[in-house]
Amino acid sequence: MAGEDRAKAASTGSSGIVRPPRPRLDQPKDPRRRLLPEYDPEAFGRFSERIARFLGTGRFIVWMTLIIILWVVWNIFAPEEFRFDQYPFIFLTLMLSLQASYAAPLILLAQNRQDDRDRVTHEQDRKQNERSIADTEYLTREIAALRMGLGEVATRDWIRSELEAMVKDMEERRVLLQVESDEGDR
Repeated sequence: MAGEDRAKAASTGSSGIVRPPRPRLDQPKDPRRRLLPEYDPEAFGRFSERIARFLGTGRFIVWMTLIIILWVVWNIFAPEEFRFDQYPFIFLTLMLSLQASYAAPLILLAQNRQDDRDRVTHEQDRKQNERSIADTEYLTREIAALRMGLGEVATRDWIRSELEAMVKDMEERRVLLQVESDEGDR
């Protein structure tokens, strides 16, 4: 009896409204029945890209033109009992409209897939460019630090000039010492 009261209290809030039991979060949901058939969107996308690629070729335009010419010629010059679409060619118009009504969404789907691929490629390029810029800035700072460090390092020309100055100074001292020793001997 106490367990039932607790269960009832858990399913009702402080306002007394009865709530349905909450689904458990540690278990997957039960699969729902779907009215529409299931399909693989990736396979359908690849199929739509193949169709869109074909619709954008000269081969498609040539075949479509030949079919329309044959259709019109057949329905004008064939014997009356073999004609299936009389002069205003309403059935031909219907078939072309049907083809266009399927081609347009398939082309749009293919374009959307291409846009998604382009977006991913551009994002990867942007990240690569950011890394390249960061690397370039790092190397620039390193080169500047090396230049500053090299400014304090003795170069060959500086050492040569210092040695020449020391040799010249020693020569002057030797000459002075020789002059002083010559004067002291007199």
